[in-house]
Amino acid sequence: MEVQIISKEIIKPASPTPQPLRNFKISVFDQLILSPYAPLIYFYPCSPNILDLDIPNKVEVLKKSLSKTLSYFYPLAGKIKDHLSIECNDEGAFFVEARINCRLQDFLAQPDLLFLHRFLPCDNVIRTEYPVEGIYASNIQVTVFECGGIAIAMCLSHKIIDGAASRLFLKVWTAAARGCTEAPPCPNFIPYVPDLFIPAKDSWLQDLRLMWGSLTKKGKCITRRFLFDATAVATLKHRATIEEVRIPTRVEAVSAFLWKCVMATSKARYGFQRPSVFIHLVNLRRRIPLPPALKENSIGSLLWIAAANHPGDCESDLPGLVEKLREAILKLDGHFVKKIKGEEGNSAISDYFRGITELGSRDGNDCFYFVSWCKLDLYETDFGWGKPLWVSSVGLQGSAVRNFCIINETRSGDGMEAWITLDEPDMTILERDPELLSFASLDPSPLTMSSAAPRFLSHM
Repeated sequence: MEVQIISKEIIKPASPTPQPLRNFKISVFDQLILSPYAPLIYFYPCSPNILDLDIPNKVEVLKKSLSKTLSYFYPLAGKIKDHLSIECNDEGAFFVEARINCRLQDFLAQPDLLFLHRFLPCDNVIRTEYPVEGIYASNIQVTVFECGGIAIAMCLSHKIIDGAASRLFLKVWTAAARGCTEAPPCPNFIPYVPDLFIPAKDSWLQDLRLMWGSLTKKGKCITRRFLFDATAVATLKHRATIEEVRIPTRVEAVSAFLWKCVMATSKARYGFQRPSVFIHLVNLRRRIPLPPALKENSIGSLLWIAAANHPGDCESDLPGLVEKLREAILKLDGHFVKKIKGEEGNSAISDYFRGITELGSRDGNDCFYFVSWCKLDLYETDFGWGKPLWVSSVGLQGSAVRNFCIINETRSGDGMEAWITLDEPDMTILERDPELLSFASLDPSPLTMSSAAPRFLSHM
């Protein structure tokens, strides 16, 4: 398989950014995001309902609707200026059109997780050490398969936008592509909310980034996908339920189960149970003192980390791990948000990270990082030719951050797909774990993950 680049261009916003808004100052939350982008790839089959719309027209629709959308999300039409700001110069979004010499059905039969990088418009940046100044805030690549299927890959700056904010961006973009006439929801950019978050200050952020970066240990890594169907998810929720843990969520149950499996992997490798720290990214929007409309439409990386600790001197049962995880997340309440605001915010944030760093960076301690894409409605992303058949991240191999997991819903909405990156010796053990494999299938075809897949097969 080969991906051929057909064209590269810059999509400018339909209307210019007002002069007072051309320097977008980044909040401290966004400063602590280490990765420049979080790539997402949407795979769309060639549906029989839109056979009259040819490929050039589809691509043109994407370009024009993107131009309109950038007018509302003006920082995404700029470039990364430095550690503290985005230059909103209306330069535009980087847009790539490509072709691949295979059918979508053949690729999805057994997708190569490393080959997924070929669908990205900014793969060289993703593989580069952070920070990267002067890069585009938005990067899009549209890759067309021989059958007419399409892959749309997005790399949006993590300094500006997190998963919840990208959902709003996609909601506006897809509505414009479908020709909706209703006024789009107005994004609320975090730096312009008075007295909400402390400003980013270069004097102490470098130390804070180094502190946070010390937790992200690297190694010779490999990525595998594990699929939990609806029955497996329901069973894990039931097993995680005790009097102290009433009605665990599916994310709590599955993430705690994966933590348990990773700890078992470490024990099998080293011969004893090592202390483990589970770091879970948490969306702070519900904890921010803002009206609901502003919370829902807020733009920025409003993520924080909750850290649950498991000592190495006791057994790791599923209900107990769920309880630890829930307690860690509940600490990030409204009182916590108040502490990290205002004049004392700098010291409060530093103290919080220092405590986690001291725990997670000790020799002999394992750290496992977890990100949930659930409830982001990724499978509702419809540009006018139907919903995606599969939404993916990309696989990692070689020198990369290890002990990392991304979890997402399946297209049917009742299952969960986990992308796990470990160093190679650990993954060799994990992918053979009988308990894990009793609940999850390893690297399944996305075609079998979707109840709607069969009706598209003849058109891919």
